[in-house]
Amino acid sequence: MMAVLTASEVTELILAAVNSVPGLRPAMLLSQQNASWIPWDWEGSAVSLDVELVQVRVIALCLPLPPLLELASAAIRPTLAGTPWERAKLRLVVTDIDGAAFSPG
Repeated sequence: MMAVLTASEVTELILAAVNSVPGLRPAMLLSQQNASWIPWDWEGSAVSLDVELVQVRVIALCLPLPPLLELASAAIRPTLAGTPWERAKLRLVVTDIDGAAFSPG
C-alpha cells in the first residue's frame, strides 16, 4: 500500500519540480532575507493547495513564458498523482519577470 503524502510533502515535491525548470523559480510571498527571524517555510508560500485548484506562483528568469510554463506544468503534474490534489486544476501564476530576461543575448 502506498503512503499518502501530506500537503507539506506535496508542496516540497512541487517546489522541486519548479526548481528543476531552468528559467523559473518559486515566488515567495515575502523576502526571506527581510524576515529571516520568522520561523516559516518561505519557499513553500509559493504553493497553494486546494482540492479544486493547485496554484503555484513563479518568477520568470527568462523569456518566452509559454514554453517555461509548459515545462513547469509537465514537471508539477506528476507530483500530484495519487494525492487529494490529483484532479485539481493547475494554475501557474507569473508574479514577476527578472529584468535580465529582457536583456539581449
